[in-house]
Formats: sequence, C-alpha cells, structure tokens
Amino acid sequence: MKKILYIMSVSALILGFTSCRDDNFTESIYDTSVKTVDPDASTADFDQWIYDNFTKPYNVEIQYKFNFPASDMSFQLAPASYDKSQLLTRFIKYLFYDVYTKYAGDDFMKQYGPRIFHFIGSSGYSPRTGTEVLGLASGGVKITLYNLNEMKGYAPGTTYTSGDLFVLNQKYFHTMHHEFSHILHQTKSYPVTFGQVTSGTYDPIDWFKRDSVESHRLGYVTHYATSATYEDFVETLSCIITDDDYRWMMRIINACSPGWRAGDKDQVLELLKNLNINPDQTGTHWNDFSLFDESEYNTENGTYEPTNRVVLDVHRKLPISSTHEYEVYDLNKGKYVAQFQYTLKKSFTSFRDFLDWVPVKSDDSIAGINSMLKKISIATAWHKDRWGLETFVLREEVRKRQNEINDFLKEITIYPLK
Repeated sequence: MKKILYIMSVSALILGFTSCRDDNFTESIYDTSVKTVDPDASTADFDQWIYDNFTKPYNVEIQYKFNFPASDMSFQLAPASYDKSQLLTRFIKYLFYDVYTKYAGDDFMKQYGPRIFHFIGSSGYSPRTGTEVLGLASGGVKITLYNLNEMKGYAPGTTYTSGDLFVLNQKYFHTMHHEFSHILHQTKSYPVTFGQVTSGTYDPIDWFKRDSVESHRLGYVTHYATSATYEDFVETLSCIITDDDYRWMMRIINACSPGWRAGDKDQVLELLKNLNINPDQTGTHWNDFSLFDESEYNTENGTYEPTNRVVLDVHRKLPISSTHEYEVYDLNKGKYVAQFQYTLKKSFTSFRDFLDWVPVKSDDSIAGINSMLKKISIATAWHKDRWGLETFVLREEVRKRQNEINDFLKEITIYPLK
C-alpha cells in the first residue's frame, strides 16, 4: 500500500509540473530504432508471431523459454518444448482469447486478460500430498501452465481425436479458465452467498483425501473445489466451459444418487439443456450404469460395515461383492483383506429411469445436487451480471471450435529454430 501511495504521489507531482508548460511534443530522447524482435535470434519467427498476435494487440508476454527466477523452487522443473510451446500458444489464441473476444468485445481481453503466460515443461508434483499442480495465477496478471512436454505434438498431417481434446481440456484449458476466473473475481468479487451454500464442508488441509464421489455428494463439481470457497467458484465456471458430456453426466448421477429435494429434477433437466447434453442419447455411459452400496472392512471385528456411500459404475462392470483395489492388513487374521466391498444396489439402462428412481428427501444431509445447482446458478449469474458473459454460450463456442480443431491445425505453422 505504501508503494502504491508513493507512486500515485509522484505521478501527481509530475502532472503538477508539466501542466504549467506549453512545450510542443518533440522527438523522443530515447533510442526508438531498436527492433521489438531480434531478427538474428534462433527463435525470431515465433517471437515475431507472438509480438503480432499477443504483445501488440493485448500487451501479453509469452514466457516459453525457461524463466528460472519466476519458477517455483519447491519443484524439480524442466523447460517447455519449443515446438509444443508454439502449438499451445496458437491454441490459446484460438480457443481462449478469440472466444472471449467474440462474446465480450475487442477490449475485454485487452483490459482484463492475463499479461503473462509462463510455460513449464514438467509437472509440478508434490510428493507429500500426491497432488499435481496444473497451473497458477499470480497477482491477477500471470498464468503459469505446467507439463507442456506431455501435450500431443504437431507435424503436418497430425489429427486430434476426442481423447486428445479431453487431455487438452483437463491439462491446460480447464486450468486456464480456472485461473482466468481467479483474475476476474479478484477484479470484481463474487457473491458471498456462493460460499454459504456448502459453508460447513470446505477442507483447505485434507481436500485431496476426498474422491469425486464424496465431493459430488457434498455439492462440489470436483474434489479440488472442496478446498476453499474461491477455488469452488472458479472450478464451477471452468467445469461448465471445458468438461465433456461424460464428466457432467457422471457428476450429476453421483450428486443425485443419495436423493434430492422437491424441484431438483426439473432443474437437472434444465441444466442438461443449458449444457446441450442429450440425456436420452443411446450408446452412452449414462444410459447403462449401476449403483453399488459400499462397505468398509473393520479390522477390530472382522466384518464389513456400510459407509453410506453409493458408488457409480458404468456398464455394470462391478459384480456383486466385488473387492476394491486397496487392501488392509488384518492382524487377527494375519493376512491382507479387501478394504472395501460393493453390493449391487440398482442397475439402469435409461437415465430417465434413474431420474424416476431418485428418492425425494427433505433432511439437511441431502446436499449434493441441490447445492451444486444453487452454486451453478450463482456463478453463471455473476458471469453475466458483472461481465456480460453467458457461461453456457462460452461452452458451446469452445466445443464448436474444438470440433473444428483439425481444420485449424492445417492452417498453422510451427517454426523451426534458425
């Protein structure tokens, strides 16, 4: 704060002196003949492309060369591949900047977009928690993206499959929309009512111990969303924009399976309409799945006791009383036994049948889908009211562009090192 006040006072002082002068503008006293891009650099062609497409229109710096001082010293990190840095930079322009510019206007990303993209080649992996950092937002101006070297590369004739797009979304663009949403809410705060929906279940310390089933049943779109209110908020927006139909349908089924409150069914169908997901589409996971009751082994009495968790399995792959992959050592029996067992609860060959089966309950423990729907409504309303952005429209634009990604790839150039 002292620094800001100091800068403001100096600016006012300068303005005070210059306002009394009538001098005409003259040539700069500085050398302006220096080129913005070094033509002799081995990366000159790509640097010029960055200048033309990011620096000049948006005042954005792409730090694709390893920036050691700006890196997180707690990780062992590697530089990003030159070719993959070029490919991701073009994807960022096509699938991120151009999308927001189309619906928010030419000045939106110039005013609010990140000023720096920092590329890291390797993963930001934490051995302590077993978690992986996919990206960071710093000071509302910088987005760091990790693990670029794992991205699918490009050569003439390369095509991207639906699986490649899934990885692209989860590793990079989910992170980018997540971090950009942080930048936006640091500029215009989101409603406090958002965090009040699930205020008693955030866990900033042990969030990584929760799996998707538990997180969805608590009313969160991801387990990372359970770590803090602000992470929950940006995860909600990012999941709407980048998650595919499968992830949304599995999330909804998990959240609904313990039960819902009166009126939730209609709101679920409205959500699917907004997501442009056909719940009746044949040959899909959500029209062929089963629910299982989970039991956990008690080493004290040697029995399996209900955990009150309902576990989803697509295409009914789990047989009755299937064992879980994890095992625990029972001292009384002197051997390892399955930590969990699953008992078939109900199989479905139609999502509509599942909706008719979900019980309507009124007790406070039924948080799942009701809380998720409330938070989606609050987050998307904030997007629209504060920024003029239609979250579901952004989703459709991203999907449209990704469906045309192979035509886009035919038009790009990956520059070799000189």
